[in-house]
Amino acid sequence: MSSTTRRAENDWEELTTPLSFVGLMALKRLDDTEQPHPGSNEPEKIERFRSLAAPFPPGEGNRSFGGHVYAQSAYAASKTVGKGFVVHDMTGTFIVGGRLDVPYVYSVRHVRDGYMYCTRAVDARQDGKICFSCLCSFKRDESQKNFHHQPPAVQGRFREILSAKRPEDQTVSPSVDADWWIEAVKQGNIEEREFPGLDVRKVDMKDYNQSKLIQERPDKYRQLTQYRLKGLPDEDPNATLAQVKKREANGEYDNLYACAHMYSSDRNSLLLIPRALGIKHWSEMASLTLTVIIHRHGEALRMIDWDATRVDNSSDVTMKWFVQEGWTPQSAENRAVHESHLWSPDGTLVATSLQDSMLRLRKLGRVGNL
Repeated sequence: MSSTTRRAENDWEELTTPLSFVGLMALKRLDDTEQPHPGSNEPEKIERFRSLAAPFPPGEGNRSFGGHVYAQSAYAASKTVGKGFVVHDMTGTFIVGGRLDVPYVYSVRHVRDGYMYCTRAVDARQDGKICFSCLCSFKRDESQKNFHHQPPAVQGRFREILSAKRPEDQTVSPSVDADWWIEAVKQGNIEEREFPGLDVRKVDMKDYNQSKLIQERPDKYRQLTQYRLKGLPDEDPNATLAQVKKREANGEYDNLYACAHMYSSDRNSLLLIPRALGIKHWSEMASLTLTVIIHRHGEALRMIDWDATRVDNSSDVTMKWFVQEGWTPQSAENRAVHESHLWSPDGTLVATSLQDSMLRLRKLGRVGNL
């Protein structure tokens, strides 16, 4: 790759962080490439995109929020599939922490294009180096509803807690969900910037988690968060609400909505683990892999509450509040797992996340050249 091309891809001086999710996910299409396909005369097609918005930096640090590159990788992949294909499963590996000073460049490789399923492999690069890699699978609606089961809905199991406050009256999820950070913000030592893309609220679970049973069983610890979309989902800023409603009904935003659920699933997810284990201090914490399975497509994914929205008033849009239920089932060998269920307002299980993470209480010593 020439230095001129590299400079064009990494032109980051004008990057800003829009608050709307569709603005945050915005992409610029770059030139496509092809590479030899092993064992075939047909070359592999690779479509390329560049991010246009700066990601959020948790804790005002110099690394980007991991959920950004995760969700945007899926969004880039969605730009390469046919109409009717919606992401249903993605597994990604975080290789190095994302930077804030250069954009992401996504290379989307066509692995398979089937009639009902198709698969894409995505490499996210910064300054030419891969920082995240994933496999993303899409599927069409099979129009068959022959069977269905799910766990009891979170709205029933935690009815009293969720009904105690309206979602918009809950505390905004902090940049870093740790006591030392929350106290520093409260004292005015740190000023938090607004989290882009989604309005995420942390439900007060203190009374539930301080019970004797939970103290003795970290796997029973629970954190609920409520989230809703910021901004309309249309890439056209001049789209009317009537147009948005029609396009949503046609499924045009379903992949964007799926990416929004993915984005939310990583918000303060790992910080639940030391809380559940009663750990106050740690030296290193990082995501290793994250899998999100989207169980339900169509209306279950969609984020505008049209029953509470006046289509003739573009400033009067009501978004649905979804609930993430997070917990940690296991920890050992400087690693820990975070799991979560993402629930729609009517109690439909929309998605499940499974995240493997690094958690170290002290710096790892090195022996010789190891």
